[in-house]
Amino acid sequence: MKKQNSNLIFISWIVAMIATVGSLFFSVIMEFTPCSLCWYQRVAMYPLAIIFLFGVYDEEHYCMKTSIPFTVIGWAIAVYHNLLQWKIIPESASPCLSGVPCSAKWINWFGFISIPFLSLMAFTILLITLVIYYKNKKSMRTTNE
Repeated sequence: MKKQNSNLIFISWIVAMIATVGSLFFSVIMEFTPCSLCWYQRVAMYPLAIIFLFGVYDEEHYCMKTSIPFTVIGWAIAVYHNLLQWKIIPESASPCLSGVPCSAKWINWFGFISIPFLSLMAFTILLITLVIYYKNKKSMRTTNE
């Protein structure tokens, strides 16, 4: 179980790094201007890449506890952003009042994959790894008792 938890930290770091590098690729290389909600998702994702790196390097499992607020907040923002893009929430409820509208789709792969969708998938994977990590930790405690 301990090895599996170390692997979960490594997987979380890989996901956070791909999301971080991907967002930088879209804004710096492709020159897509991020909307306000994209910035908030970045604020939640970028620290996760560093937090999980420390967890991989030091094999410290405190990184999982530290990552919970960033992951949950980022996931909630990503859900809201996708609901705006899917037109479930009206554009008038969008915080993007100036600049790029939050409903703008810079990419549309396979008819449903957009940048906010990629962000939602990254945060969802991180949430799943957190849940599995804590289930493993709980089962390790019960077997040690």
